[in-house]
Amino acid sequence: MARKFLYIFAGLIVLAIAAAFAYRLFGVEIMRRAMVPSAPFEAQAATPPSAYEAQAMWLARPDIAANPALWLPAGIEPASEQRAAVFFVHPTSYLNRERWNAPLDNREANDRAEIFLRGQASAFSQAGEIWAPRYRQATFGAFLTSEENARRALALAYSDVLAAFDQFLAEIPADRPIILAGHSQGALHLTHLLKDRVAGQPLADRIVAAYAIGWPVSRTADLPEMGLPECRTADQARCILSWQSFAEPADPSLILDTFDATTGFNGMPRAATPMVCTNPLTGIPDSAAPAEANLGTLFPSSDLSDATLQAGRVPARCEGRGFLMLGNGPDLGNYVLPGNNYHVYDYSLFWANVRQDAVRRLAAFAG
Repeated sequence: MARKFLYIFAGLIVLAIAAAFAYRLFGVEIMRRAMVPSAPFEAQAATPPSAYEAQAMWLARPDIAANPALWLPAGIEPASEQRAAVFFVHPTSYLNRERWNAPLDNREANDRAEIFLRGQASAFSQAGEIWAPRYRQATFGAFLTSEENARRALALAYSDVLAAFDQFLAEIPADRPIILAGHSQGALHLTHLLKDRVAGQPLADRIVAAYAIGWPVSRTADLPEMGLPECRTADQARCILSWQSFAEPADPSLILDTFDATTGFNGMPRAATPMVCTNPLTGIPDSAAPAEANLGTLFPSSDLSDATLQAGRVPARCEGRGFLMLGNGPDLGNYVLPGNNYHVYDYSLFWANVRQDAVRRLAAFAG
């Protein structure tokens, strides 16, 4: 009996190793088959800005009592004064392949989005009051294919973000400083918002900083059209930050294969262009910092209810075309993507530094 158990146990180990090896070799293709919708795209009417007058259209805003963006880890005190207004666009939380766009009332996607707000948007709560809209986000699979339905799904999602932003501007005082922030799909929409609403407009003077995190921004093909320069110093205001986190050995092909096949905001190819890489530990681009500079990484539970903030655990350095390298990478959970991509954890890796960065740039803005 003992020998039979050992054979079974050994067999399970072999299967597990084989599965892990297959995922490393074919992970991207497996993800495509599992996540890209086979259903046709459903055209939907545009959402007017006035729809966002309703509290129910927001996951977070100052008058929501159970605001997930006000979550804080143990040992961090709530802000006594929030001088800015923060417009935060959450990342993809809709994983269903039955539709190209999430219904606004999809409970699973909304619950997951609230977890993202607790782990990401909360970093900005010391600097400002956070507004985070619900939007008909494109499903995760839209980022794994080049078919036209994916482009249409992202365009629909962006139309909601734009409508929400216009209402956000109508709701806040006309002289209030603004922090723009987002992650992944949210950061993608944020880059378009900068191009469409900030570039060349008086609104640019009100932007403290724009955190387009977890989405590639070409320094030569995108940045010139986005209305703000790249942040070059730690106390600079009216500028853009971006980073994409990888442990080593890193394989960013999942990003670069798509990114390099596209055209930037100025009509130039993005292929082989350098990307914005802000080191969140230093606040400046193309720099390196040891783990001792990390003021606190969130090591989360499934819902962040008992997450711990641990300082001095994760180093960071910008490398190559503009990826943020973490060394071996910490154990933060089961959501590291193929290629040692720590995309899901772009904010939580540096949560306390992001919190400090926003406050520092707001002070520089106030001057």
